[in-house]
Amino acid sequence: MQLLKSVDKVVKFALEEDIGAGDLTASLLSADSHSKTRVITREEAIVCGTAWFDSVFQQLDKNVKVEWLVKDGDLVQAEQELCRLEGLTRPILTGERAALNFLQTLSATATSAYRYSQILEGTSTKLLDTRKTIPGLREAQKYAIKMGGGHNHRIGLFDGILLKENHIAAAGSITNAVIEAKKRYPEIPVEVEVEGMEELQQAIEAGADIIMLDNFSNEQMKVAVTLTAGRSKLEASGGYDNESLRAAAETGVDFISVGALTKHVQAVDLSMRFID
Repeated sequence: MQLLKSVDKVVKFALEEDIGAGDLTASLLSADSHSKTRVITREEAIVCGTAWFDSVFQQLDKNVKVEWLVKDGDLVQAEQELCRLEGLTRPILTGERAALNFLQTLSATATSAYRYSQILEGTSTKLLDTRKTIPGLREAQKYAIKMGGGHNHRIGLFDGILLKENHIAAAGSITNAVIEAKKRYPEIPVEVEVEGMEELQQAIEAGADIIMLDNFSNEQMKVAVTLTAGRSKLEASGGYDNESLRAAAETGVDFISVGALTKHVQAVDLSMRFID
C-alpha cells in the first residue's frame, strides 16, 4: 500500500529523537541479557501500526522477534494480548516507548474512524479524513483511517485541488478558479468550498466535481442535495461529532469530512510487560 512507503523513514526519525547518542538506562544492563515480553491493550480498540512497531525493532536489532497475535484492522478487547517479543533485553527496552507510541496513536486514529463509521452504517455517505494530522504522521494516520473503515481525502497539496475562500478571492471568482484548475490539471477532480446557496449555484455552473458545504445546516444541505441533483458530489464539513454525524448523513450528502478523526485522538492504553 502506498501509504506504507514512509514507515522506515518516520521510525528512523523517532528513534533518533528518542535515543540521541545512546540509551543510558539500557546500557546499565548486561549486553547478553535476553528477555521475552508481551503487549496488551487496556481498552477496546482497532489495532493499527504493526508495521511501525516492527520497524522500530528491525532498526535496533534485526534479531528481536515480534510475533503478532492480531493484525491491523482487528477489533480487540480490553486485556487482550496483541503481540510477543523475544530477543536481547537492551534493544527491546530501548525501542519500547517509540514502538508503543506508534501503535497507541495509530490504533487511536483507527478506532476513532471505526466509531464514526459505525454511526454512518446504513447510509450512502462516506467518512473522509482531512489534512489536520500530526506533523510527520500524515501517511501513517491516513493509513489508520482506512484501517478503521474511513476513506482518505487528498493526502496533501500535491494530489488534489480544493479551492477555498482565499483561493477564490485571489482568482476573482469561483468560475475563474475552476476554469483555471481544469485547464492546468484536467485529470484531477476539482473541489470548491462554498458558504451559501449563491456560491453553491456558481460552483455547480462552473462544473466543480465536488462541492464542500462549509457549515451548512442540515436543512440547507437537504436543499443543496436537491439543487445539485447529482451534477457534483457534495461534501459536508463543519465540526461534526458523534452526535451530529448521523443527521448530517441523512440529508443525502456524499461525504462528510471530520478533522477530529486525526487531530483529537486520545492514545489507546497499551502496556508492555516482561514474561517470566
